[in-house]
Amino acid sequence: MKTMFNSNFEVKMTTKVKEAWISFKEVIAKFLGNMKDPNYELIVANMLTKFKNLGYLMSLKLLFLQSHLGFFPKYFKDVSEEQGEQTLKVMEKRY
Repeated sequence: MKTMFNSNFEVKMTTKVKEAWISFKEVIAKFLGNMKDPNYELIVANMLTKFKNLGYLMSLKLLFLQSHLGFFPKYFKDVSEEQGEQTLKVMEKRY
């Protein structure tokens, strides 16, 4: 986390690397948080474009992310709580 907020870190980057880094931080803040931004598809697509401009090959994980964006829930927090409740119900039935 220290790297995310270290101002010296970005100063030492080239323009293309800085653009990719900023787009990565935007994905963390606006897509991977508890609430998705309404424009999350554009935000993720922008990040993928910025990394492609650096000449990086997309890993299988990034290809999966790109092709399955619509399957992510609106609120990640709700899914984890729901899964936890289901696990508790199973445990209660067993014991």
